Amino acid sequence: MLAEIKGLNEECGVFGVWGHKDAAQLTYYALHALQHRGQEGTGIVVNDGNTLKVVKGEGLVTEIFTADRMAELTGNTAIGHVRYATAGGGGYENVQPLLFHSQTGSLALAHNGNLVNATSLKHQLEAQGSIFQTSSDTEVLAHLIRRSGFPNMNDKVKNALSMLKGAYAYLILTETELMVALDPHGLRPLSLGCLGDAYVVASETCAFDVIGAEYIRDVEPGELLIINENGIKSEMFSVSSTKAICTMEYVYFSRPDSNIQGINVHTARKNMGKRLAMEAPIEADVVTGVPDSSISAAIGYAEESGIPYEMGLIKNKYVGRTFIQPSQSLREQGVKMKLSAVRGVVEGKRVVMVDDSIVRGTTSRRIVKMLKEAGATEVHVVISSPPIKNPCYYGIDTSSKEELIASDKSVEEIRQLIGADSLTFLSLEGMLVSLGQTEGTNGFCLGCFTGNYPTEIYPDTLQYYYQKG
Repeated sequence: MLAEIKGLNEECGVFGVWGHKDAAQLTYYALHALQHRGQEGTGIVVNDGNTLKVVKGEGLVTEIFTADRMAELTGNTAIGHVRYATAGGGGYENVQPLLFHSQTGSLALAHNGNLVNATSLKHQLEAQGSIFQTSSDTEVLAHLIRRSGFPNMNDKVKNALSMLKGAYAYLILTETELMVALDPHGLRPLSLGCLGDAYVVASETCAFDVIGAEYIRDVEPGELLIINENGIKSEMFSVSSTKAICTMEYVYFSRPDSNIQGINVHTARKNMGKRLAMEAPIEADVVTGVPDSSISAAIGYAEESGIPYEMGLIKNKYVGRTFIQPSQSLREQGVKMKLSAVRGVVEGKRVVMVDDSIVRGTTSRRIVKMLKEAGATEVHVVISSPPIKNPCYYGIDTSSKEELIASDKSVEEIRQLIGADSLTFLSLEGMLVSLGQTEGTNGFCLGCFTGNYPTEIYPDTLQYYYQKG
């Protein structure tokens, strides 16, 4: 759907490469492939063998990395980042990778996720004399590493990572090595690949496809990879907890051509659509999906139901970023700018509108109205995930509980508010079966649906979301 209007935003995407002469150029193309994970800021840090250098800014990959600025980035190792601001807010200083210089060497960090104990750790570090340069939770790790009493870098990093709680996929770059770490629950996706003799890591495998890299495997929960001139080494900095990959990566955030934990995203979404057709059989004339993330589910629904799939909604790809105008009235105007109903497809028809989720309900209401104004006689809304009733504390901006329409309203009440003729959400069991989970819920984070989170949620994190709401 339309993330900036809808209120669903992923915090960021990361990419790293070690040992390739075109490291910065590869990172540029990979970040472009990951642009859907964040559009507010982007940056690249390169290592030329002696020093680390950063180019970053607020804007899209193509806006920040001009030919002149790319010419500044020489070296065979790089890390890159695309960002959507949640914890810490926006601003140039928060654009990643963060780069720190000291007498003992330089350190660059790129982070995907959100730390639920960041505020308490900041208080402790400031009491010990640390001075923070940003308001991002990412910077906490740099201070923990610098203050660690261990003599070598590997132990410093492992000790620092053990203090963090929440979701994190970290890339840590020094003059001599690239380190890659994933939180003990594996909440965020992170994959390892190779391109010739070079190693690459990315939030999504679609970045590998763009640069011609070969996928090797997913980074394991609680794992630390150390990549340097001697090759690659794997160590565990934490006893692996119950794996809990974010289900919204499959439902909404990841590109359909990515594979996460061995599951193709398009296939998972198509299975969700098929399951929806089993759970919500509807008499209708056409099925349409809301571009772009709901198309796969709509195709699955159409195949299973036998109702033809049609392009009843068209996305205008040349509209500027509307997240800079977040008021409710402008969100509604943003929907009109972003989407158009195809009258020739929906006029006089009973339409099944497939979408991936409902957050506030604003977007769904506008699209239902748009389809009816285009002549649809009925609009039946089917959602390829369960109702989102709880905030996410791990790096997805699902707003405060008060802003989530499903937190205090029944399905029937939501149906009335969005003006649909019927409304059906995919069951929790149906979503898990679509992901290949036949028993229990192990392996997936379902916090936004059930309110059961894989980690402790700290009081300062709850306070942040309360104030935000």
